[in-house]
Amino acid sequence: MTTATLVVPEDDANLASEIVKDYIKQLRAIDTYDTYAGWSEAKIIDPVVLTKERKQKIPVVGDPDEITIARLKAYYNSVATLLEKKTGLMAAPIVHLSHEGFGRALIMVGKLIVVDKILRDTHRFGFSSLADLVEKTDKVIEKAMGLIEKYNAAATD
Repeated sequence: MTTATLVVPEDDANLASEIVKDYIKQLRAIDTYDTYAGWSEAKIIDPVVLTKERKQKIPVVGDPDEITIARLKAYYNSVATLLEKKTGLMAAPIVHLSHEGFGRALIMVGKLIVVDKILRDTHRFGFSSLADLVEKTDKVIEKAMGLIEKYNAAATD
């Protein structure tokens, strides 16, 4: 991907959000070949942003590739990491996918499932913008923290 095709500007305010910073950290951690060495944060997170034009280029039916699956898992790892930071309780992400890209993402805290997301069309995984990523993640974390508060005994077991 060349710089000309990037949709995330280098000065996007959402690059400073907790989820984006952690997500970039997770993506760097799975970069075993140092592909991201020397890349800006905007360039690393850019493929996760699926504008309408980008989404139109992806077929409606398809199997997810390894890179997309890795991005999906890195996202749920980031959500779990933020939950740990906010609650002080260990959060364990579990992502189960079929070869066709259907499955489920769970995040467990203790014996409590705090995130349960059915996954479909994971070959098209992404967010319409970084603001969308931040907004959706904030809602997921808020709901998870509400469950932890409500069922604290199960979460701390």
